[in-house]
Amino acid sequence: MTASIWVLGEALMDCVAQPDGTLRPFMGGSPFNLARAAALRGAHVGYINPLSTDQFGQRMRERLELDGVTPLSATTALPTSLAVVQIDHGQPSYGFYREGIADRDYSVDAVLRRLQTQTAGVLHTGSLLLVPPEHHKVLEILTGAKSLGWTLSVDVNLRPKLAADLAQYVKAVEQIARHADWLKASDEDLELLGFTRPTRADGAKIAAHFAAQGTRRIALTFGAEGAWLGVDGASADADVPPTRVVDTVGAGDTFWGNCLGDWTLRPADAHLRVGQTLQEAMRAAAINCSRAGCQPPTYAEVQAAA
Repeated sequence: MTASIWVLGEALMDCVAQPDGTLRPFMGGSPFNLARAAALRGAHVGYINPLSTDQFGQRMRERLELDGVTPLSATTALPTSLAVVQIDHGQPSYGFYREGIADRDYSVDAVLRRLQTQTAGVLHTGSLLLVPPEHHKVLEILTGAKSLGWTLSVDVNLRPKLAADLAQYVKAVEQIARHADWLKASDEDLELLGFTRPTRADGAKIAAHFAAQGTRRIALTFGAEGAWLGVDGASADADVPPTRVVDTVGAGDTFWGNCLGDWTLRPADAHLRVGQTLQEAMRAAAINCSRAGCQPPTYAEVQAAA
């Protein structure tokens, strides 16, 4: 299968703390979530990283396939990574267990060989694979992929508590971002990258910084304050659609997955429908927020919510 979007990144179990102190497991990982969201939007999606032979890994493979994502790697005996999630007023905070785990059991050469055999599409990455020293492997893959004609998508999605050295982590993310053709960042990401108190009104100014590095499509999300989207010189911004928020886990992944899905399914004249793309992506994210954990909607559900 030739996938329009290939996703490189973590697949883990979000173990969400409940009021009684127990942990409830949900499938997660930002790239894993995005792969599902883009496929449910209707795009052709492949997931690159290995999944574990353990029970969690088997369930995740089944979930990907049910949502229309093609797992591209053989399974591994290494265990599935875990994140412990605590939610305060709807906002999640994370603690990660990332050593000796399945989604890091890949090699640069193997990924590049797979990319060489396919018609170039979109290669998406971000989140935990940008944490040093893993970012070195990602940089090699992105450089090789770009030389093969792939469009590079990056979701910054900084997780500062995971970094032994935050300054080094931010520097690594800045390195990766310079390779991005398409890029998403939240207001929290932007603060860590050095933008002071970023707001939606600053969208064009912030986007100009990334555009100077060659990034052509830029999404900036500001939580409850809405989002800004720039596509090949055109831009739009919008408020968050009204919704009953259960939690915000996977909202950004659902948002960006729907943007990528839109652009790969309708590659012509994307700048002319920047407002529509933004509105649909925000509706998808709002629907996800009305559900526990990351549960991206289908495109039919997004259209029905218009």
